[in-house]
Amino acid sequence: MLDTLGSADVVVIGAGIVGLAHAHEALERGLSVAVVERADRATGASVRNFGHACATAQAGDALRYGMAARATWTELADEAGFWLRRTGTVMVARAEDELAVLAEFAELRGEDQARMLTAGQVAERVPVGPDVVGGAWLPGDLRVDPRAAAPAIARHLAARGVAFHFATTAHTVEPGAVRTSRGVLKAGAIVLATGHDLDRHYPELAAEHAVRRCALRMLRVDAPGGAVIEPAVQTGYSLLRYAGFEACPSLSEVRERLTREHPELIGMGLNLMYTQRPDGTLTIGDTHAYDTTHDPFDDEELDRAVLAETAKLLGAGELTVRERWRGVYAAGREPFLVAAPAEGVRVAAVTSGIGMTTAFGLAPEVLDGLGLGAAGR
Repeated sequence: MLDTLGSADVVVIGAGIVGLAHAHEALERGLSVAVVERADRATGASVRNFGHACATAQAGDALRYGMAARATWTELADEAGFWLRRTGTVMVARAEDELAVLAEFAELRGEDQARMLTAGQVAERVPVGPDVVGGAWLPGDLRVDPRAAAPAIARHLAARGVAFHFATTAHTVEPGAVRTSRGVLKAGAIVLATGHDLDRHYPELAAEHAVRRCALRMLRVDAPGGAVIEPAVQTGYSLLRYAGFEACPSLSEVRERLTREHPELIGMGLNLMYTQRPDGTLTIGDTHAYDTTHDPFDDEELDRAVLAETAKLLGAGELTVRERWRGVYAAGREPFLVAAPAEGVRVAAVTSGIGMTTAFGLAPEVLDGLGLGAAGR
C-alpha cells in the first residue's frame, strides 16, 4: 500500500520550464500546487538550450504566447534573482536573398519589432566575417542563462509554498490522483508536462500526434578575443526554422539556394546561431535529427560542421571547445500539443523547441481549459 504524499489543487508532472510555467500560473491564481519530477533537478531541454526567448520570429499562437511570456520572464527574473537581459536578436544576412527576407519581415511587423541594419551596423553590434551584407535587429527578444533560470524558478516557487517531489517517478495518472514511486498525490487537476517523454505515459496520444524526440548537437566555446556580444545572433539558416519568416515571399529563394549550395548542412538541420553566457563563453549550434528513439552514438562530423560554420560567421580562426552536449525536445506536427486524456487531466507539451519562449504564455490557457479561473494578477 503506497503512502499518501498529500494533496494539491494542481499537480504538475515535470519540473522543466513548461511544468514550472504551469506551477507558477496556478500559484498566481491562489491554488495549492505540487510538482513531481523523476530527476533530482531539471536536466532536459530546459537547461540544454540557448537561453533565447525569441518571440519576435514566431507566428500564430507561438507569437501570441511568446509576447505574453516576456512580462512573466522579466517579473520572475526580479523575484527569483536570475540573470536576464533584453538584448534583442541580430539576424545576420550573408546573401542578398536573406536580406530581402528580413526587409519583408520588417515591413510586415513594423519598426517596433524589426529594424533593418546595414553591414556596418551589424558589425558594430556583433563580430562577423567579411561576407555579411546587412541584417536586422529584433529589439524585444530576451536572453537568460538556462542553466540557472530553471533551478532559480523552482527555488522561488518552493519558497512560495509549491511542494516539489524530486527524484519521484509518476507511474500512473488518473482523475484525481497521481501514483508515484513514493506514494499517491491527490489532485484537483493534473498537468502532464513531460515534454518528449509524453509517450512514457500516453503512447497512443504521442503516436496520434506524431510526437518524436528531436536531438540537437550543441557546444560551448570561448568567445574569440574575449568579445562581449550582447544580442543573440542568428543567420539565414535560422530563417528556415522560424514560422514568422514563412510569410516572406523571398524565403523560397533562400531555401532553394542553401539547399543547392550546402545540402549537407540542410540535411543535418543546421540552425546556425549563438548566444553568449554570463561567463563570456558562447553557446553555439545547432543540428536537428528526429526519431522516436535515437542511437546513442554521436557523429563527430556534426560538431565539426557547427564549429566550422560558426567560426566563419564570427570571422574567427579555430574555436576552443569547453563543452559538448546533446540537446533534446519534443517535436510534433503542430507547435503545441494540449490534450485532455482524462477528466481533470491535461497534457501540455511544446512540440517545436520553443518552450523557453512560449511556456509562460501557454500555461494560462491550459489552466483556463481546466476551469481553474482567471489569473489573479
